[in-house]
Amino acid sequence: MTDWDALYDDAARERWVAEPAKRVPAPERTSFERDRARVVHSASLRRLAAKTQVVGPRSDDFVRNRLTHSLEVAQVARDLAHPLGCHPDLAETAALAHDLGHPPFGHNGERALNELAADIGGFEGNAQTLRILTRLEAKSFDGDRSVGLNLTRATLDACTKYPWPRTEAAEPRGRHTDGQPRTMRKFGVYDDDVPVFTWLRQGVEGNRRCLEAQVMDFADDVAYSVHDLEDGVVAGRIDLTRLGDRGERRDVWQTARSWYLPESSDNELDDAFARLRAVASWPEASYDGNRRQLAALKNLTSDLIGIFCGHVQRATAERFGDRPMVRHAADLVVPEGTLLEITVLKAVAAHYVMQAEGRVSLMSRQRTLLQDLYGALTAGAPDSLDPQFRADHEAAGDDSARVRVVIDQIASLTDASAEAWHARLC
Repeated sequence: MTDWDALYDDAARERWVAEPAKRVPAPERTSFERDRARVVHSASLRRLAAKTQVVGPRSDDFVRNRLTHSLEVAQVARDLAHPLGCHPDLAETAALAHDLGHPPFGHNGERALNELAADIGGFEGNAQTLRILTRLEAKSFDGDRSVGLNLTRATLDACTKYPWPRTEAAEPRGRHTDGQPRTMRKFGVYDDDVPVFTWLRQGVEGNRRCLEAQVMDFADDVAYSVHDLEDGVVAGRIDLTRLGDRGERRDVWQTARSWYLPESSDNELDDAFARLRAVASWPEASYDGNRRQLAALKNLTSDLIGIFCGHVQRATAERFGDRPMVRHAADLVVPEGTLLEITVLKAVAAHYVMQAEGRVSLMSRQRTLLQDLYGALTAGAPDSLDPQFRADHEAAGDDSARVRVVIDQIASLTDASAEAWHARLC
């Protein structure tokens, strides 16, 4: 049995607010099991069921939403963490939490809120996740101040995909999973959340992500690469047999370069595709929706996830040997060939699904809706806000803090509730 106490010390299990032992007898759980339970039972996680993943959650009974995606990422992260030797609950909790900060309408909504919050430090989904976990989600208090779920230091560190403030973020490049060019810097903490960020990064030099955060990030990449492909095939938008045509592949590889890997060559991507096509479950006929083909497609998804995770597990073990692979003692090693194979899958989905006609006008309407809603909420605040945000607005010390509260309110909404609020207030 793994000695987790030896691998994760008291500092890793420390909480911002110390918690006394529970008076009511309950099954003994580790600190990280308790963290996982708090995220699972959070309102923010439930809301992901009605938030956009790639297409709107109400557009199809089969399409994935942010919640189903997060559950799939959590399963991949847990399976990847176990053989590496880092705590599976840590990796799973980070995966469950990784999209909590996403506003309505996915990355499109994120861009709209970033523009609205330009004068107060912007908006970023990952920074919003930290804010939810340490401030907005109701669970624990430090005097009069909410401290969110009061998670352990190691769990919060694992949830921090971009451990740096906006001022240290690199210039944006590539495209989002909805096809729009990246215009936002990626960062993990707003200025007024720096105190808790400094606390959770105690003892860590620089911007290095902990291993559990790297596992979460890779699991996210794997999950949406294979599952977006699966959704596209089932929806009739992707026919994998078309990729047998060299000219067809050239168009897809151009998408791969413009969206994901600018330096990749046709030959490199062709070689990666050949390795994927060699997988026994790769389809040889066009998908027609019968149960046998759906089962084969599910097997392909499972096989690809296993292959990608296996490559990373072996490469990481070869690099770090018997060293404890926890927190900042090691880094996840992703072979170049694996990265190219994942890029091929993402490019196929991007080319055939995310560049569909009609999406540009839809996303423009969504951004206008959020802009209108921001104006109406600001004009009517604090009475226009939900009770918890109304209290935050009344306690805010200046205009910047009040703007941040309105942004928090909008970010908490689902796609459907954003539309309902807009209809009611605008």
